[in-house]
Amino acid sequence: MDAVLPFSLPFAAPLPVIQCLAASEGAANNYYVGDWPDRRYDTVERAELHSFKVRAPKAQALVYAGGGYTKLMYDKEGVEVALWLNGLGIDAHILVHRLPGAPSGTGGVFQKDIALADGKSALKFLEATTGGLPLFHVGLSSGGHLAGVMACQGSALDVRGALMAYAPLNANHRMHKYPEGKPDYEPVRKQDFYDDWAIGLEGHGHGLPHCPLFLAYALQDRTVPVQHALNLLATASRHGVSVDAHIFGTAPHGFALRDQAGTHALWPQLASDWFDRQL
Repeated sequence: MDAVLPFSLPFAAPLPVIQCLAASEGAANNYYVGDWPDRRYDTVERAELHSFKVRAPKAQALVYAGGGYTKLMYDKEGVEVALWLNGLGIDAHILVHRLPGAPSGTGGVFQKDIALADGKSALKFLEATTGGLPLFHVGLSSGGHLAGVMACQGSALDVRGALMAYAPLNANHRMHKYPEGKPDYEPVRKQDFYDDWAIGLEGHGHGLPHCPLFLAYALQDRTVPVQHALNLLATASRHGVSVDAHIFGTAPHGFALRDQAGTHALWPQLASDWFDRQL
């Protein structure tokens, strides 16, 4: 498909190439809530990759949409991000992953690490099919947390970096919450996943990516406080991990690519420059 900028979206929803991931079971995910460009998934039956490709890609990205691990903001933090990446010459593969603690369709619920399991299946698929293109992990909100988790996984691909925007990386951990006293998340398997994967929190070494990182946060964000980024920065400084961090004074939570009302409107250009430096 031709490259499209996210602030000039097509009139109709673009159609991805959809690949069911082999380790997944269930029916195709045909149950959007809402209309383009505000569709979301409230349930995910099976793990899929939704791919948007360019003619001569210089890299590829796994894209993780947010939604607090209880839904997926498919258009705002998935398709629009994929189209933006296409405009930068990057193939984009959106991971439509199953949700921890959600009904599995077989009488139980999905385990706490189901999103990670689906992400690993996506990595294996790309390793087998994409000819060694350099890879970036790209995620917004809870998708940024998953991008951080995936950046900690081994891969035969040439992983060049991870981009995480307003992501709940570590201060959702039961023992390290900010603000203190914040209630545990429901369902419990979502909380357990945050506990298992506190990204960049000192003392949780398996959760420290060792690829270059790009962060974009909102200083006054009460949904995902900036402490998530500050914890990661402190650990990255001690361990020599390269991080480009951008904290915007008036940005709202969920600014994504649509909000052009402040200095955070510049973050896509900053990210574009960062991508180029990693290639």
